[in-house]
Amino acid sequence: MRVSKEKAEQNHQQILRAAARLFRERGISGTGVDAITEDAGLTHGGLYSQFGSKEAIAEEAIRFAAARGRRVWERAVARKGGKKAFPEIAANYLSPEHRDAPGNGCVVAALGADIARQPRAIRQAFTSETKKALDYLAEQVPGEKIARRRENAIAAFACMIGGLVLARAVSDEEFSELILSAATRGSIGLASRRRRKI
Repeated sequence: MRVSKEKAEQNHQQILRAAARLFRERGISGTGVDAITEDAGLTHGGLYSQFGSKEAIAEEAIRFAAARGRRVWERAVARKGGKKAFPEIAANYLSPEHRDAPGNGCVVAALGADIARQPRAIRQAFTSETKKALDYLAEQVPGEKIARRRENAIAAFACMIGGLVLARAVSDEEFSELILSAATRGSIGLASRRRRKI
């Protein structure tokens, strides 16, 4: 039985949502095709007819999750406007809510360590999406020179990612929240730092 274009697109989106969440929760290597099809409510045949391979699913799921993450940042920019949005972006990123929901959170923090062991095509998708995230953040940090804003955005995002990963890893709730608040202050400071002579 042939599937309509609308149903095929709906299936495609179901697979992406399931894969993006499961990969962020369990890692790419820790997530099998069975888990994705079960979560999406589809068959193996439906999944392979849409994507062809787990690698292809991972590439697109990374793009899907990253685009959703940028939309969260875009809403903060729409609320705050321009360069005033970065502190809200950092605070939301380094919140207990984001820490406690890795399956719906930042793909970079969830998969960063896992990506280095993945095939080149997956690493390229991850690299492309990380560059897009940094370009977007560079537009939100203060400063006149784009090269300086990009450098500050890289430093701030690295602090945000590291803070989130560390806050998720520790077993002490109070310590975890201290990490989140310190990383929030640190990333905001890094985003607005001026060049220092070394």
